[in-house]
Amino acid sequence: MIRLLLPALVAVLAGGCMVGPDYHRPPVRAPEQFQYMPTDAADTADTRWWEQFGDPVFDALIVEGLAHNSNIAIAAANVEQAAAVLTQVRSPLFPQFGYAATGERQKSVEPALVRLLPRDIDPTTAYQALLSASWEIDLWGRIRRQSETARADLLATDEARRGVILSVVASIASSYLQLRGLDAQLVVAKKTLAAYVESVRLFELQFAYGQVSKMTVVQAQSQYETAAAQIPLIESQIAQNQNALAVLIGRDPGPIARGRSLDDLVLPKVPAGVPSALLERRPDLLQAEQQLIAANAQIGAARALYFPTISLTGAYGGVSAELSKLFSGASRVWNYSGSIVGPIFTFGAISGQVAQAEAAQRAALLNYQLAIRNAFADVDNALVANQKLAEQYAAQQRLVVALREYSRLARLQYDGGYAPYSTVLQAEQTLFPAELGLASMRSSLFASAVNIYKAIGGGWVGVADALTGSGGKAAGEAGPTPAF
Repeated sequence: MIRLLLPALVAVLAGGCMVGPDYHRPPVRAPEQFQYMPTDAADTADTRWWEQFGDPVFDALIVEGLAHNSNIAIAAANVEQAAAVLTQVRSPLFPQFGYAATGERQKSVEPALVRLLPRDIDPTTAYQALLSASWEIDLWGRIRRQSETARADLLATDEARRGVILSVVASIASSYLQLRGLDAQLVVAKKTLAAYVESVRLFELQFAYGQVSKMTVVQAQSQYETAAAQIPLIESQIAQNQNALAVLIGRDPGPIARGRSLDDLVLPKVPAGVPSALLERRPDLLQAEQQLIAANAQIGAARALYFPTISLTGAYGGVSAELSKLFSGASRVWNYSGSIVGPIFTFGAISGQVAQAEAAQRAALLNYQLAIRNAFADVDNALVANQKLAEQYAAQQRLVVALREYSRLARLQYDGGYAPYSTVLQAEQTLFPAELGLASMRSSLFASAVNIYKAIGGGWVGVADALTGSGGKAAGEAGPTPAF
């Protein structure tokens, strides 16, 4: 009978069964295409898109940020922590070995016998050393479900790290482009201020010789001060932007080197993509799915508590009155045992855990579905913002050209005595903010291209990951969960 049962027992222990639902990716209703995807989109989502700007200094800042950004380092440490949790959680799948050693010296005499003994009884000494082993047989899959949860948590943490990489690259790019936009605005402001200085000097000379009125001089001075007030504001924004960018790339706050001017940068091509590819590209969606997998596995771990826990334990060692003979003497001790422990009445302790796990799984599913919808919206928003900013920038360029011509003509009319200086003042006061707006809008147009790459994701995240030096090392070292 034993010979018949033993192979069956081994087969059950080896194959086992896991209670609870197995994970299946929920169906996703993805649109066939993005609403605002341009027809000339290029397949650039898997490349170092930041190199398309054509600025080596910018490229170097991205590489430096990936290597030294603090948030990336923190995220990598979180992955290592999750990998250690997985190692800890799945360890009960294997037999556990340990050791114990004791030494004891005691003397015990009954009080009634003390008067009858001719002398004191000698104390006794005993030494003991044991090797122990224990193994919880995961017959119902509780430990395997917990390992599945820990592994999904690890992968979710690693996707969170990749999400940090995506955000850091996008933030460095946007901050640098904003900085170059502010630099361009500062150039416009200083150039305009220099022109206004010359106008004030000229009108002061003309007023001294009675050729113009004091009002014309004051108008020129007010125009000068308006431009002068913009320069400290722009310089303050530049300093703050430099400090933020320095922290992003892992430096102490301070100056940032510049490369090409804003006008010399090349606008990257819009990356091609289809909505369904977001499920494999975007780290936040992959993270949400792994969280769903973890929540799904927790249901099985909770349901397994209804079933008995089966454990095997054993010990082997030696006992001796002398320490030197502990391992060489003839006295040996050993024991082995098995135990089955299971619940009868828990008054909701287990059913409550199961209900919590099932509710958590439903919440994780809804969060996953919401994340997908938000991802589709992010991409469409980034695409339409890029298209409309391009149209707005083109209109702003035409406006600046028209205002420059208007200012030139107004100056000619004033010099010819056909128009008052207020006409020139009005033209130049309109031109100055338009030129500042053009520089700001060009910066925003470049930043909108960055937002598209951020929203679509793609293989470039893996390319950037390799530049961090971590490359998901902790997640890879954890390895696959053993199948038992």
